[in-house]
Amino acid sequence: MHDLFEIMRTTRAMRRLKPDPVPEPMIRQILEAGTCAPSGGNYQKWRFLVLKDPAVKQAVQVLYKRAYDEVIGPRYATSAPPPGSDPAKYARQHAAVEYLTEHFHEAPVWIVVCQDDGNAAPSRMAGASVYPAVQNMLLAARALGLGSTLTTRHMMFAKEADAAMGLPDGVHSYAILPIGWPMGKFGPVGRGKLEDVVFADRWGVPYAG
Repeated sequence: MHDLFEIMRTTRAMRRLKPDPVPEPMIRQILEAGTCAPSGGNYQKWRFLVLKDPAVKQAVQVLYKRAYDEVIGPRYATSAPPPGSDPAKYARQHAAVEYLTEHFHEAPVWIVVCQDDGNAAPSRMAGASVYPAVQNMLLAARALGLGSTLTTRHMMFAKEADAAMGLPDGVHSYAILPIGWPMGKFGPVGRGKLEDVVFADRWGVPYAG
């Protein structure tokens, strides 16, 4: 059993995944971790689609690549490295994003994280009952030695993607987690300094804790 804080410090986005099968008991463990997350009002309106069908994944990958070609790729090409990174690391990140774009459908398992919104439109408040489950599942995958990454890019073409995945009316996807054995190694995540993002009592006042 890994230390929780060590797991959080080393849960990198794993965008290069082997096509090898993932044992079903591990997928179940990840899903159970997701259902342990907080849920607004304890309504538990989350829904999880375990997707392995190659044809469905391929259909979504087409939309995923279109979003890269039209938006994500140009943004990477013109953006500065994020905090905790440098040009070389950022170039490797971009290469990994390109790899996932081309091989997204080859990840052996997708967990599509959805919510039954009924007649309500997806919103930031709705996400509060979805994304904690996503983080639980990412940490669970890391604890099991599996790689994944949180991706929402398909939502640029949300109606088409949800239709390709056969989601019923009122159910919307909020994330896709491609799950597989990582080609790379886990290690410390690259982040900026705590002092640059934490304030005390008033915005802009440095936190000195």
